[in-house]
Amino acid sequence: MKKLFVSMGLATAGVASLHAAYAPDATDNSKMWTLSATLRGFYDDNYNTTTQKQGSAGFEVNPSFGLNMPLQQTEIGLRYSYGLYYYQQRQQNNQNPIDQTHQLDVWLDHAFTPRWESRLEDTFTVSQDPALSASGTAIPQRVEGNNIANTVNGSLHTDWTREFSTVLSAQDSFYNYENSGGNTAPPYSNPSYAGSLNRNEATFGLELQWVVLPTTTALIGYKFGMAHYLGDEPIAENANLANPYVYYSDSRDSRSHFGYVGVQHKFLENLTGNANVGVQYTDYYNDPNSTSSLSPYADASMIYTYAAGSYAQLGVTQSRNATDTVSVNSQGQITLDQESTVAYGSLNQALTPKLMGSLVGHFQYSTYNQGAYNDQSAQFYNLGVNLSYAFNRHFSSDLGYNFDWYTTAAPGQDYTRNRVYLGVSATY
Repeated sequence: MKKLFVSMGLATAGVASLHAAYAPDATDNSKMWTLSATLRGFYDDNYNTTTQKQGSAGFEVNPSFGLNMPLQQTEIGLRYSYGLYYYQQRQQNNQNPIDQTHQLDVWLDHAFTPRWESRLEDTFTVSQDPALSASGTAIPQRVEGNNIANTVNGSLHTDWTREFSTVLSAQDSFYNYENSGGNTAPPYSNPSYAGSLNRNEATFGLELQWVVLPTTTALIGYKFGMAHYLGDEPIAENANLANPYVYYSDSRDSRSHFGYVGVQHKFLENLTGNANVGVQYTDYYNDPNSTSSLSPYADASMIYTYAAGSYAQLGVTQSRNATDTVSVNSQGQITLDQESTVAYGSLNQALTPKLMGSLVGHFQYSTYNQGAYNDQSAQFYNLGVNLSYAFNRHFSSDLGYNFDWYTTAAPGQDYTRNRVYLGVSATY
């Protein structure tokens, strides 16, 4: 079974895919620590995210702990979340009924001087849960095993004058899937997730920013990116030529150059937007066909806070992302990656002082780069609705529904998924 994965983010996205992380006034900065736990019952009609559905009732338990230490020039933060998911149908099928996830976030902000500020953050996950296993790609997919994703981000912001500043940035992402050893003999047409997706991605950037108006900042930026596949497995074979060629995991290694211009603008005190547009040039230097590509690059979003606790967000991204779909066409070209456009939005509305409603949507349109499905599309639709009621500052309940629909040119990978849940939460 082969599927396309997501991103909590595509750089392009992020499920996280729904880009709903922005929550004004949602954090109580007066407390150094927080402790919370959620218990939910759910029904998932396609917990394996496959064409042939199998549904299950179940429950999930999600405790978390957060620590935030603001010092004179430094802020240190830590958050750990654990998830346990029980599926009744898997118990009845004599399968392991439990999935477990771990996520650890650590960050450090430090101001060397009023003009020199730095930030370092790290997110580490171990999971089988589709939304977490999707890290760095495109479509949520349940994957057996302890699958690891780790992303480190660092930045240095420097105000050289009142009007001119620079941002140096670096990011390193590591992905490791336990599922390995899929191809053991020709024609190597069934690579494992480790063989097709284990990789390290690094990006380094420099951004120049000018304050052209009190409410407007213009910028120009450059990023250099590298992707190195670590599976060390045969993933496909070109058997149509006089001299057959076996592709290995690192045949899809690449280097990318990003150039872009952008603007950040405050339309109103409660309405802000930003847009970066440019190009991405990618060289697949290990591909025996010496392939390269030139594609658009974009990242734009707008946030409108129209009332206390109520806000709307819209955004779009355009970039390249990894895929586990691997195929070879009649010219001997392998699937290298995808070009993806992602549109996302969220609406959070305080219906009463205690009742909050949210609507979150995500659409991704991707095309395969080379291989048997070259220029053919894959599309992913996601919609989430949630109602949350706060009994008091410590206890709340929520009710929600999520819908996923994935359709692709690659055969046997389409699926739909419906999930409903009801839960209670406690926070201290």
